[in-house]
Amino acid sequence: MGMAKRKLELPLLVEKDEDGLYVVECPVLSGCYTQGKTLDEALKNIQEVITLCAEEEENRKVLRDYHPQSFSFHTITSMVNV
Repeated sequence: MGMAKRKLELPLLVEKDEDGLYVVECPVLSGCYTQGKTLDEALKNIQEVITLCAEEEENRKVLRDYHPQSFSFHTITSMVNV
């Protein structure tokens, strides 16, 4: 019997790195990140990576129980030595 498909809205973190590349991560899924020269390219790439990561057993378990309201994003300001 095949796996059921579900349409999910997943959170993404996007950051432009020091080389000018866009780095995209889906924090809900383990090991789910990629990059691209443009934001559009990075977002296209993360779609492919999400599909691959969703095939891993650990991530399938997470996705079965995932509900968008269970995710929140917070930032803090911290003084650090650099």
